Amino acid sequence: MTPESRLAALFRLDEEGWARHSNPWSGWTRLATLPLLPLVGWSRVWIGHWWLLLLVLLVLWLWANPRLFPPPARRDAWMTRGVLGERLWAARDRVPVPAHHRLAPHLLSAAALAGFALMIYGIAALAPWPMLAGMLATLIGKLWFIGRMVRLHDDMTKDPA
Repeated sequence: MTPESRLAALFRLDEEGWARHSNPWSGWTRLATLPLLPLVGWSRVWIGHWWLLLLVLLVLWLWANPRLFPPPARRDAWMTRGVLGERLWAARDRVPVPAHHRLAPHLLSAAALAGFALMIYGIAALAPWPMLAGMLATLIGKLWFIGRMVRLHDDMTKDPA
């Protein structure tokens, strides 16, 4: 079982869950949630321990989001193909991916994770520059990863639209 398939299981992404998550609204709203994390973390300065409630709400939103949208009517949207590519990537232990797609996703995930760690440090230390640099690195890494997943999807399905 791949780490990504374990994460999908944590989010309870079964057949229907993946179909719903492939709705572009699901992917884009999850991605748009990232800038809210620093805001929630910084809010501890203004509202004290109540920031934890905001954090719980944010985590609940991220957990519920993949199931809140209907499956897309079409499969040609960039984000839809990216999420479908993520599904193929998560299942690579059962269905091998082409060799030219095996390295980049790992590197991009590592870059996004490093950016996320820097962002968390910036939030914890209330240091704006590490927080902003980390958030930017996370967003760039994630968007580049999704772009690679679009290519993976298109290569494996031969269905670019």
